[in-house]
Amino acid sequence: MARAISFVRRFERRKRSVERGEEEMTMPIFKIGTFLVSVILAGTMTVAVNAKTQSDQQESGADIAAPVEPPSSDISESQLFAELLTHNELRNAALLGYTELRTYQVTDMSGKVRAQESGKMEYRAPDRKTFVTTSESGSGLVRRLALNPLIASEIEATSGRQHHDSSITPTNYTFELLGEQQVGPYRCFVVQAVPKRPDKYLFEGKVWIDSQDFAVVRIAGHPARKLSFWIERADFVREYQKIDGFWLPQKDQTFVQVRMYGQEVLTIYHQSYTVAGGRNSEESVQTTKN
Repeated sequence: MARAISFVRRFERRKRSVERGEEEMTMPIFKIGTFLVSVILAGTMTVAVNAKTQSDQQESGADIAAPVEPPSSDISESQLFAELLTHNELRNAALLGYTELRTYQVTDMSGKVRAQESGKMEYRAPDRKTFVTTSESGSGLVRRLALNPLIASEIEATSGRQHHDSSITPTNYTFELLGEQQVGPYRCFVVQAVPKRPDKYLFEGKVWIDSQDFAVVRIAGHPARKLSFWIERADFVREYQKIDGFWLPQKDQTFVQVRMYGQEVLTIYHQSYTVAGGRNSEESVQTTKN
């Protein structure tokens, strides 16, 4: 979340400069700072002057049809947290790298695409990411002020040049176990994640944790602190997929309600992974296409 929110603040400073005429118009599984809020207001706040305010708010997690049921085991919140962190550490240690096809897309609520950028994202453990753009379309301003800084911020976060602690750990959150729920093929524990402080790099919401692998399957929520005067509300949903024993992002969506301008949506699609995993020199590689 740290990367996306810091970008929002950079954008707002740039926006004020534009208005004054000063310039032209490992992914560690529990580090959500790389996408949370991902509030790509650039361009949309400039070109959407005539947009109407949306009356409907996106309800995070509302698209899961299965009911929440009582837990089938006596696991406590502290035990669940411990299992989650232990299994995550083992998976991160085994992950040597991956490549994926990544698409960033900014739309309004009618589905009209304002900007899009696609490319190849490559990760090499422990701290190297590179992104090569293969296609781009739509507003150049949105890409320049929103998408490009968002991509750069993820690369910086992976390399350790950003030091905001947004990880899902007992230091930052408490868990309240709500029950179990079926999410697609995965049987999950559902917990309410409650931030321990109103930090702009943390979130408040729900986390779905696979009951067998103790891996995050889905996160849905909103920032723990109001981001700015312009942003009335920001909701996000991140979904994961299991590939060759590793849980990697599948789709990110951020819904942003902008004061006086309406709602905008950032969607990030993660497709066609090639995963390299192993503890020594041997690699286990599997390619999947979504």
